[in-house]
Amino acid sequence: MWEFVKAPLIVPLLQLGVVICLIMSLMLFCERVYMGIVIVLVKLFWKKPEERYNWQALQEDMESGNSDFPAVLIQIPIKMLMHFFFTGEQVYKLSIGAASNLSWPADRLVIQVLDDSTDPEIKQMVELECQRWASKGINIRYQIRENRVGYKAGALKEGLKRSYAKHCEYVAIFDADFQPEPDYLRRAIPFLVNNPEIALVQGRWRFVNANECLLTRMQEMSLDYHFTVEQEVGSATHAFFGFNGTAGVWRIAAINEAGGWKDRTTVEDMDLAVRASLRGWKFVYLGDLQVKSELPSTFKAFRFQQHRWSCGPANLFRKMVMEIVRNKKVRFWKKVYVIYSFFFVRKIIAHMVTFIFYCVVLPLTILVPEVQVPIWGAVYIPSVITILNSVGTPRSIHLLFYWILFENVMSLHRTKATLIGLLEAGRVNEWVVTEKLGNTLQKVADAAKNKTSAAKAVKRHRFRFAER
Repeated sequence: MWEFVKAPLIVPLLQLGVVICLIMSLMLFCERVYMGIVIVLVKLFWKKPEERYNWQALQEDMESGNSDFPAVLIQIPIKMLMHFFFTGEQVYKLSIGAASNLSWPADRLVIQVLDDSTDPEIKQMVELECQRWASKGINIRYQIRENRVGYKAGALKEGLKRSYAKHCEYVAIFDADFQPEPDYLRRAIPFLVNNPEIALVQGRWRFVNANECLLTRMQEMSLDYHFTVEQEVGSATHAFFGFNGTAGVWRIAAINEAGGWKDRTTVEDMDLAVRASLRGWKFVYLGDLQVKSELPSTFKAFRFQQHRWSCGPANLFRKMVMEIVRNKKVRFWKKVYVIYSFFFVRKIIAHMVTFIFYCVVLPLTILVPEVQVPIWGAVYIPSVITILNSVGTPRSIHLLFYWILFENVMSLHRTKATLIGLLEAGRVNEWVVTEKLGNTLQKVADAAKNKTSAAKAVKRHRFRFAER
């Protein structure tokens, strides 16, 4: 039966699959080489953001006082079911404390804690922490919603509607595990004050738990390429990149002009960035403006995060591609960059070619020797792509072999999520809050009380199945 169907059916289909995969590999290869060349030119010859734009430090004036400092709103969204996110009393205290210690005139700063958690105990703990900082003279507001429609986008949108936020010109957003340095605003805000065309200043994430385990090292390698290369190149060439959802400062007028926060996808941050860019606003990425953050340290948490990060962009591409094509406010090459490079190659092709080619088509060619894959497509191109991906984290280059295996495993989940986003299937708007280290520590403490339950949990989590 195998010989009967192989020649007329299997061989032609597999040859077609090889051709399609080689085309996708070439697209990804060209994208990576282009990014590599540009980032080298940026590092060697491009001016730094402080030189490309008008940047002047804000100074306190004895006569005018703090009037030269614009009013800034700090939003700290605490997501639904955030009790999975905390380690007892640690994480939210660090984020609120870091925001409260920002070097900015107290009368020009409003901190807004947007609590969407569902645990009454956590609500009380967060509110008490806000009251503690308020007693020290910090203008901090604890805000809850009657409903939790729209998840994070809904919370941020509601926060901007508050009367005390109306006088603020800029809003800085920090997720509950992010800790900005005291000088964060003094380094970021001057770009917005002195350059009215800039809508967003994005800082870089610095991972405090990157050395916790092999899983976090793998994540660091992938994300460091994103920040070191993709964000830097987008900022330097087209003044556009995807907002990372946190560690950034927005001009509130730009948010309003772009239509505000929308919850139509699970990547409300990228949605807002694309809409603002289509209206002519520019973005600035500062690689040396680093904000401490945390990586998910369990595979389950990471898998859910990757589903959201893969499904959301694909779904947003489906919703916005024609809007980008018809837009008349941005130049042609920027449209090409956003549609082809930013969305199509990075958010769709990159996931699909990794899974379909390396995990399906290549193994099948071993069973069907009549189908040949050229060595440049099977060895040379993947090798170059892998080496270019590793430039963001030189210290982990010895882990490239494990990173390749890790990325191939995750390509199944990412490809599935991408297809769900493109087809708007059942889980397209699924939002699962990413568990961080705090939850891991809590599980360890609970397991110590019940060794039997712990043993069962360990055995169960040794097996990893595809998401349902």
